Amino acid sequence: MQHQPTASHFIDGAYIEDAAGEAFDVVYPATGEVIARLHAATPAIIDKALDAAKRAQKEWAAMTGTERGRVLRRAADIMRERNHDLSVLETYDTGKPYQETSVADATSGADALEYFGGLAGSLTGEHIQLGDDFVYTRREPLGVCVGIGAWNYPTQIACWKGAPALACGNAMVFKPSENTPLCALKVAEILMEAGAPAGTYNVVQGLGAVGAALVTDPRVNKVSLTGSVPTGKKVYAAAAEGMRHVTMELGGKSPLVIFDDADLENAVSGAILANFYSTGQVCSNGTRVFVQSGIKEAFLKRLSERLADVKMGDPLDPEVNFGPMVSERQRDIVEGYIAKGVEEGARLVTGGKRVDGDGFFIEATVFADVTDDMTIAREEIFGPVLSVLDFETEEDVLARANATEFGLAAGVFTADLTRAHRMVAGFEAGTCYINTYNLAPVEAPFGGMKMSGVGRENSKAAIEHYSQLKGVYVGMGDVEAPF
Repeated sequence: MQHQPTASHFIDGAYIEDAAGEAFDVVYPATGEVIARLHAATPAIIDKALDAAKRAQKEWAAMTGTERGRVLRRAADIMRERNHDLSVLETYDTGKPYQETSVADATSGADALEYFGGLAGSLTGEHIQLGDDFVYTRREPLGVCVGIGAWNYPTQIACWKGAPALACGNAMVFKPSENTPLCALKVAEILMEAGAPAGTYNVVQGLGAVGAALVTDPRVNKVSLTGSVPTGKKVYAAAAEGMRHVTMELGGKSPLVIFDDADLENAVSGAILANFYSTGQVCSNGTRVFVQSGIKEAFLKRLSERLADVKMGDPLDPEVNFGPMVSERQRDIVEGYIAKGVEEGARLVTGGKRVDGDGFFIEATVFADVTDDMTIAREEIFGPVLSVLDFETEEDVLARANATEFGLAAGVFTADLTRAHRMVAGFEAGTCYINTYNLAPVEAPFGGMKMSGVGRENSKAAIEHYSQLKGVYVGMGDVEAPF
């Protein structure tokens, strides 16, 4: 199985290698085998990438928004044409089933390129009349943006950050997670093929040290990170030192509240999407499932029945719907949380075990009788572990849902529409769902409150985070001064 890229980095429109960089392996999570070996960026590589981005940004920003949009839309078309190959690569990179990557990864990346490509020509300022004088505003790019990706949605994140950045006239240097370094290179390749000037979108590989070097470089104007809260705090602080703009998309411990009157089948589907899609490796997952007592046993029974339809195995088999964890380390972390859940007295309803054989597989796991103070109810696990908590009243469940440092997502299932709107008004979370869960269309803003981050990705809101406003006062008369 050969997935060795042409070279580790893509800079200034071409692949480039520097073997002096620390080598790291790319492991296929389904088998544990090494499928590629890459080198982390050396200082020389980082320098080259930032210089290329700084130079290209001027050329790119000088184009009209419509011209930039045309490139992004062309890239979206190419990405859709190659969806199969990109999805297979994404599966090798992440271990996620092809059944999922073929509809949720490159397709989502293409949606972002198309959406922001369509928006690029419409980015305008405004005119403000003040008697005879007036002010006009210019929406201008920030300059060089650094994107730091997570390993759960590598293609999507590369585009969610790249598309709005490029639409606004910025250039980007993107560092994917060292666990999933392959797909971002293809995004860069496709953008060049679509007509973006060389240097507009660059990819450099590496671990934390490379990210740190990028975030603190004086050539960088903006940092966008998708990652954990501890990483986010470090990156935010480092970026602040140079007054850089930031977007932080961090973790969560999101509540999913299911009332007695909810449609049981839909609620169970929502809980499955909120906990087991991508083998539970989704930051917005609704991992604290609060179930009203009247529906609790029926919910657990139906959930257990539905989990019998989990088809684990070769992620490239289109029938398979549940893949491995991204890495051995991640599986070990999840196993540690499962052990804690048992130890602290939660009832293990189903799953809980690693799967023998190759690859980093672990069963879909459900705990019941979970209380708010248990470790599995407080800490982000980032794996296929669903915790069911009991509740009686709306007031009680809302207070408990919000009793967390996180605030990324929240969801409610109920037939009572006024209650649904009351609940989402009360949730302290940036991305909320009523009678569904975990959908993230590019047209809608995505992001967190509290420790789950700052700023928003996607939608028109993202434009504010990748551009700045210049106000220009125009005097039409004589100027008066006191002396």
